[in-house]
Amino acid sequence: MEPIRVIGGGLAGSEAAYQIAQAGIPVILHEMKPKKFSPAHHYEGFAELVCSNSLRSLQLNNAVGLLKEELRRLGSLIMEAADATAVPAGAALAVDRYLFSDYITKKLRSHPLITVEEGEVTELPSDGMTVVASGPLTSDALASHIREALGEGYLSFFDAAAPIVDANTIDMEKAYFASRYGKGEASYINCPMERDEYDRFYEALITAEEAPLKDFDRELQKELTVFEGCMPVEVMARRGRDTLLFGPLKPVGLPYPGTNREPYAVIQLRQENAQKTMYNLVGFQTHLTFEAQKRVFRLIPGLENAEFLRYGVMHRNTYLNSPRLLSPDYSLRGNPNLFFAGQMTGVEGYIESTSSGWLAGVNAARRAMGKEPLLPEAVTVIGALSRYVSDPNVASFQPMNANFGLVAPLGRKVKGGKAARNLALAERSLAYLDELQALL
Repeated sequence: MEPIRVIGGGLAGSEAAYQIAQAGIPVILHEMKPKKFSPAHHYEGFAELVCSNSLRSLQLNNAVGLLKEELRRLGSLIMEAADATAVPAGAALAVDRYLFSDYITKKLRSHPLITVEEGEVTELPSDGMTVVASGPLTSDALASHIREALGEGYLSFFDAAAPIVDANTIDMEKAYFASRYGKGEASYINCPMERDEYDRFYEALITAEEAPLKDFDRELQKELTVFEGCMPVEVMARRGRDTLLFGPLKPVGLPYPGTNREPYAVIQLRQENAQKTMYNLVGFQTHLTFEAQKRVFRLIPGLENAEFLRYGVMHRNTYLNSPRLLSPDYSLRGNPNLFFAGQMTGVEGYIESTSSGWLAGVNAARRAMGKEPLLPEAVTVIGALSRYVSDPNVASFQPMNANFGLVAPLGRKVKGGKAARNLALAERSLAYLDELQALL
């Protein structure tokens, strides 16, 4: 059988390649690393995590928690790797990013039906079947070719990554371990602030110097928009003095040890690797200069002498006008042999990208075998996301995280409030998946 090409070895491309190969079809996986790196990538392995090492909630009454469980039951490589390389993170799933990448890289490179071709792809293949998962930082040459081939413009936004500090340089006489509301293991380091400390920090943050945009972003500077899910902390702060207190600095559920008294504000740091030597500042994606980051973030109690192992950076993301272009199986309406997956489709987040890669890969394999496409219903998060990005009725398309607002309503009332309703939605999804698996 003719191989299916997959362009891009990120989470979506890795998942797509694996699902195609598991279906018994040869795969040629194109990855430009290590010969060329995007501005945000540094590690040579597949499925490199950039913005955070957290894959977010594990709880089924949270949409992304349900999506992870859906993918587990559907044989996702990304979820297999995440579970194998997890580090403590309370009620969330976080991984050692390097072990995570290495696990996936080994699986793909050792698969008998997957051939890896290193180097940049600058044009879409003119024949055969292809899954394009080149990511939100698709190289300029390939992006230009896709734009010309599709006849549709890209939409653009900027994404930001949080800084990482050396755990040994955190002052644990001022900081303390806890998870919000005591859920799960007390795996977050919490840096508390009183009101005067917050005021000093806030003023320094909103007046700090931002880094200039890189050359490849300057043409888009006037059109700058920021996706809410990865907004730079300084941009969030400028919305108002108390905005951070209801966001990444929310103190609720994090009292001082041995007391019931909550600080005025709390900055949480999440474990970055299995060795617990690195921690990232949760919600502190930033576009400040490195010097400004060092000065401002060292105003945080406990981080006065922190050593920054990686400063926050900001980079461009691009995505398709998918409602006008894609079908629910992630294939191009005008060319069903061409599939797209990952953040370039407008799904936002690591797990959401994985779900698009899973569905695109499965359906590319099914098409190659002459089977009808697999289209999960919107009672599942994986199906709801695919139907959102392909819905021609969406007038103003923006990237979307997994959320229960996308999922088909229950059609009945559930006692117990929002959490009980969401759990009922999750139970319905998993029951449906039991039926769906019989079709695979």
